[in-house]
Amino acid sequence: MEYSIVKGTFDVLPFEADEEDKWRESGRWLYLEEVMRRTARDYGFKEIRTPIFERTELFVRGVGESSDIVTKEMYTFMDRGERSMTLRPEGTASVMRAFVEKKLYSLPGLHKFYYIGPMFRYERPQAGRYRQHHQFGAEAIGIGAPEQDVELIDMACEIYCRLGLKNLTVQINSVGDAESRAMYKEALTTYLTPFFNDLSEDSQVRFTKNVLRILDSKDAKDQKILEGVPILADFLTPDAKAHFEKVLHLLEDLKISYTVNPKLVRGLDYYVKTVFEVTTEVLGAQNSIGGGGRFDGLTATIGGPNLPSAGFATGMERILQTMLKQNVPFPTVSHPFVFLIPMGEEAMRLAFELVCQLRREKIPAEIDLSGKKIQHGLQLANQLNAKHSIVIGEEELSSKVVKLKNMATRESTDCTLNGLVSKLKALFERSHV
Repeated sequence: MEYSIVKGTFDVLPFEADEEDKWRESGRWLYLEEVMRRTARDYGFKEIRTPIFERTELFVRGVGESSDIVTKEMYTFMDRGERSMTLRPEGTASVMRAFVEKKLYSLPGLHKFYYIGPMFRYERPQAGRYRQHHQFGAEAIGIGAPEQDVELIDMACEIYCRLGLKNLTVQINSVGDAESRAMYKEALTTYLTPFFNDLSEDSQVRFTKNVLRILDSKDAKDQKILEGVPILADFLTPDAKAHFEKVLHLLEDLKISYTVNPKLVRGLDYYVKTVFEVTTEVLGAQNSIGGGGRFDGLTATIGGPNLPSAGFATGMERILQTMLKQNVPFPTVSHPFVFLIPMGEEAMRLAFELVCQLRREKIPAEIDLSGKKIQHGLQLANQLNAKHSIVIGEEELSSKVVKLKNMATRESTDCTLNGLVSKLKALFERSHV
């Protein structure tokens, strides 16, 4: 029986499998994660790791019953205790659950966290959208100031900048506070009522569950109806309006260009005040690479104190795909500094001891353990782009001298076995000055 990968998932391999899937090469993922972690640390965020599955009610309560995630996309199952469990579809609810459950709010200092990991959504697989996908996210809890919103937007933009992404657009909007949304929902409902029968099936459901979500519809008929829709900005309370204006001023101070998108509401029900997305033109329909906003009170929704919070998440697959489409360079993959080719049992014993010693000295080293001919070992050294190679056979064991071969120039240098490690260490250090 042949086994194949589950639809909507993918393997990350240590090399490029084919031209179209270069982004699935593990070295690129490691580089991306390294840049994200370093940037997060520079901004004062600390890593948090949560389980990949939680009780279903956490996401229903935290993400929102009317969101597409809860109504259509969750991977939910019953465990052996007849409890409903769900693979996490997003990261915020789990972070907030951990924050509340562990009473982290009682600890002194800033509450700023980041996470990296897989998320799961049952949706139609397509370019940039997978049933198992990966996100980097950041959450800041306890600060309600506009500066906190902008710190997160700046951090997202800085990650993209450090990675070398170009021509990105920051779209931003305010969905207001509870009072703003109550007034706007009433006006939106009044506007849409005459068009109810013309709305898409999804939007008809949203009409009663959360009419704001209709603004997020991608249906062409819905988009036509929404052309004359009231603007949420006209219904903001003085407090919500002042908050949003301060956010925009701060972005201008930081020279972060933005576009106000009055129809941007994001796909999750917990957002209040600021919402934003970062988009690119190179990914087609799935053009958003990240987004977030403010979700004051989410901690209270899941049983904790009522605290202001804000955060964002960014899709790692989409970042890598964007980098490749924009021809952004990746760091050179690490190669062995030296490749040992032993000939015979005694040579194998010595070479194996040597390669382990070199690695302990933090020198990337590899060995041909196959016991095949010299030519096979040299071919392997070439395939791995090794800097140097060394053959150890009966002659080298007898003379206690080996030839250190530069694979690029083909030049060889004699070196005693006793002095080999120190010589390689000196060469390696000089090459990495």
